[in-house]
Amino acid sequence: MSRHDQYREEVAGRANVEDTPELVQYYDDLKSKGAGALWTVANKIEPWEPVSSSIPMLWRYKDLRADVLRSLDLVTPEKAGRRVIYLDNPGRSDVAAAVGWIYAGLQVMRPGERASAHRHSASAIRFIMEGSGAYTIVDGHKMTLGANDFVLTPNGTWHEHAVEETGTECLWQDGLDIPLMNALEANFYEVHPDLQQAITHPVNDMTRTWGNPGLTPGGGTWTKGYSPLFKYEWDRTYEALSNYAAVSDGSPFDGIHMEYINPVTNGPVMQTLGASMQMLRPGEKTKAHRHTGSYLYQVCKGSGHSIINGQRFDWSERDIFCVPSWAWHEHANASASEDACLFCLNDLPVMRSLGIYREEALAENDGHQPVTA
Repeated sequence: MSRHDQYREEVAGRANVEDTPELVQYYDDLKSKGAGALWTVANKIEPWEPVSSSIPMLWRYKDLRADVLRSLDLVTPEKAGRRVIYLDNPGRSDVAAAVGWIYAGLQVMRPGERASAHRHSASAIRFIMEGSGAYTIVDGHKMTLGANDFVLTPNGTWHEHAVEETGTECLWQDGLDIPLMNALEANFYEVHPDLQQAITHPVNDMTRTWGNPGLTPGGGTWTKGYSPLFKYEWDRTYEALSNYAAVSDGSPFDGIHMEYINPVTNGPVMQTLGASMQMLRPGEKTKAHRHTGSYLYQVCKGSGHSIINGQRFDWSERDIFCVPSWAWHEHANASASEDACLFCLNDLPVMRSLGIYREEALAENDGHQPVTA
């Protein structure tokens, strides 16, 4: 006889119904009619607090890089569509997610290669890791790309990636909300009828138009739900962090922390995906907190470690690690003389727009977790 009472709790206000032969027969009758009794699953589907199926993970770049480069000789962009090695979280393998509802992978291209143009319901970002000569075209806007540049390919936009003939092998991190779109059963994918799109604007025009601090183009109008600033350059980002660090103590949980924004709305760069950059100053150790939402970090400068739900992960430049929703986490810079910088891709816009964002600081042990693994 299968059990139906494994989730019962002896707590007032919670489902606490024991199986009996009569009830089991009743449940079987309901199942045959495509129904079920809520009290058999209520405590499972309404947990006391978020229970993530994602597990904290660290993907070491030095371990993956050779495998990513090996794919250059195994498949072509034409055959693969996109030559990407995706990050597989064992707790989310069923939806090919790196953490929560966020997909991520490492894409590589040779000089002279150009992948076909396409568009989809999923929103996407690229974070450039190494190489020169890479560029992306989004709805006719061409953007040249350098290390640590952050690029948007918003949902519904035609986009393609390539590397100039004079460039080098280029690697970057892809991040998309594909699992979320599939969970909502709202995902579409379309290949450009000409396989490539025309460049219809001056190169880097969106950065030059919308990327000027404190200034909006006169008469400039933008009504779409995503940022018109398709490329966020590393030099300007690092300068902003350094300027902020000179006048602020920062956050006790995130150090010097700044969010990438839509310059039109001052809101997130896209409606489902947000991004931020944080600086840990020399020797800095943050305190632990937890919050709803899934977070995927890439180390773009320096080295250090993070403690996630009591487990220590030591990271260095280009490593990627994830913090599942409602997991305690804190970070530390290993250097006494150099800062460390962490890029973060997250689903914070979803949490905020739905009104379900929640955050909590660790009260015990002066805000630091005991390391258990």
